[in-house]
Amino acid sequence: MSVKNERDDLIHRITEAQRGLGRAFAQHQSPLFASNLTMRQLKVVMLLSIHGSASGQELATGLGVGLGTVTGIVDRLVAQGLVSRHEDPHDRRVRRVELTDAGLRLMEEINDAGLEQYNLIMRHLDIDTLRALDMVLGRICAVADELFGPSRGSGCGG
Repeated sequence: MSVKNERDDLIHRITEAQRGLGRAFAQHQSPLFASNLTMRQLKVVMLLSIHGSASGQELATGLGVGLGTVTGIVDRLVAQGLVSRHEDPHDRRVRRVELTDAGLRLMEEINDAGLEQYNLIMRHLDIDTLRALDMVLGRICAVADELFGPSRGSGCGG
C-alpha cells in the first residue's frame, strides 16, 4: 500500500471512530435534548458562548440568515431566559446579545455531559495509552492553531 493510500485509509478510520464516539456521546447528553431549543436557537447560544456577546448583525452573519430572522430567534431565547439584550457601550444604536446565567449553565451542562462520557472512557485506558493520546492531541491542537488560529476556550492554544 502506498503512503498516500495508507494516509487516506488512516484518516478515514480515525474519522469514522470520531463519528462513532460522537454518536455514543450524543446518546448520553440529555441536557442538549432536554433543552427544547431549535437548531438555530442552539446555534445562537453556541455562538454567544464562543464570542461572549454579539450584535444582531454578527449573529445574522454567523447563522447565514437575515436580521429579521435573528430578531425572532433572540426574542424566543430572551423569553426562555437564556439570553439578554443590552446597549453596546461603544455604539448606542447597536443592541448586543449575551448569555444570561441560565444560558451559561445550559452550555456548561451540555459540555460537561460530553466530558463525563469522555472521562469515563479515558479512566479505562492504561497510562501509556493516555501519554500517547496526550502527545497526539497536543500535535493536533498545534496544527489546528497553525491552520485556523488559536480558538478561545478550545484548550488548543487559546
